[in-house]
Amino acid sequence: MANFDHRLNLAFAALADPTRRAIVARLCSGDATVGELARPFEIGLPTLLKHIRVLESGGLVSSEKSGRVRTCSLTPGALLGADDWLRAHIATWESRLDRLEAHLARKKKDVT
Repeated sequence: MANFDHRLNLAFAALADPTRRAIVARLCSGDATVGELARPFEIGLPTLLKHIRVLESGGLVSSEKSGRVRTCSLTPGALLGADDWLRAHIATWESRLDRLEAHLARKKKDVT
């Protein structure tokens, strides 16, 4: 369980940055070289590589170097842990809100 928590923490930390979220979104369309990933951003390649390393540490992205070209790809199933965590919390809050709504409806009925 602790290992899962650590991976989940790394994934959420990696996704906390808008540049990294944009990189993940781009990689959803397919693999891309670092140069291709850098085009929409006004940052240097060293900075982009730091973002890619954070995404790799979070288990979201993998990269492979062939000669001078580094190609990045989305790691299949990388977001499943985060998705599971979010769905569990959404279900809890939806249940709580349903109970609150029922309670308020009873109170409103009692007042009228």
